[in-house]
Amino acid sequence: MNLAARIEWASRLGEHLVSNHPNWLDAKDRAYQLNPWFIPEFIDLATHQIAHSFLEKELLEKWVNGANIPDQPAMPARIGLVLAGNLPLVGFHDWLCVFISGHHGHLKLSAQDAVLFEYIRELLVGWEPQLAPYLQVADRLNGLDAYIATGSNNTARYFEYYFGKYPHIIRKNRTSIAVLGGNETATELINLSNDLYPYFGRGCRNVTHLFVPRDYDFQPLLEAGSNYSYLSEQNKYKNNYDYQLALRILNKEYYMTNQIGLFVEQPALHAPISVIHYTYYDRIEEVETFVSQEAEQIQCRVGLGGYPFGATQKPDLGDYADGVNTLDFLRSLS
Repeated sequence: MNLAARIEWASRLGEHLVSNHPNWLDAKDRAYQLNPWFIPEFIDLATHQIAHSFLEKELLEKWVNGANIPDQPAMPARIGLVLAGNLPLVGFHDWLCVFISGHHGHLKLSAQDAVLFEYIRELLVGWEPQLAPYLQVADRLNGLDAYIATGSNNTARYFEYYFGKYPHIIRKNRTSIAVLGGNETATELINLSNDLYPYFGRGCRNVTHLFVPRDYDFQPLLEAGSNYSYLSEQNKYKNNYDYQLALRILNKEYYMTNQIGLFVEQPALHAPISVIHYTYYDRIEEVETFVSQEAEQIQCRVGLGGYPFGATQKPDLGDYADGVNTLDFLRSLS
């Protein structure tokens, strides 16, 4: 299947993901029933982002233009993809890179995010049986040509052991940060809430740590999160919030809350679900030093010196995880 055809099928898939086809609506509902973290709002957020930022034909053509993607690889490689399950279709971009490159994807799905990928596989093969080799689901990924694996820092050690002798990309835990100057507008703070709260803060592109100037007034930021008040109605999230709140009360720790998240002064970049860490700074150079030292833990930076507020959950095709160009990696296999 040539590149133009692969782009056409990807584009058609994008149209389906924003449709109200009964089978697709049923698949999204089953995904939610399997995993209560995948509430309908966040499944739609993920799939609409994929459809509009990854799968529109003009965007795909622009993406591959000049990337030296072969029309058809002389020998398609078998790429093992170990996918995470923290967000709906979180590994889609990796699979799309494999597909557009003309290689064959062998997917080890997370049990937490199996329904949506299985639906997409059956949909594509139903449309065109020749698409079957490009998206295969497997329980084991033995003896393939290359691997792209995403997991925790602990599982990354196992990935290195099993896949180290093959061409590979192995991704570990990352998170995102925001650097505030203290003069942000109300609109910017609302946009920042779109970096903090979607997906219950469980993604590597979610901001979990704020750098704020000394004597920063948190009140406008706390109020800006009101659009996400419905999170407190979700049992799994509320249980985490109540647990973290109880810890602060029992330990007599200072915290701030808007009943959605807990804001706690803490230097760690990673934060528990429902908690947002913050650090005061006196000079911006302090932030830059910290960021340079912890660069391998940071996926995105918003605010001063980074993306605009609200951009973390809107990656485009060229926003490669961990800054590793997946298309270049796959092209090297050809």
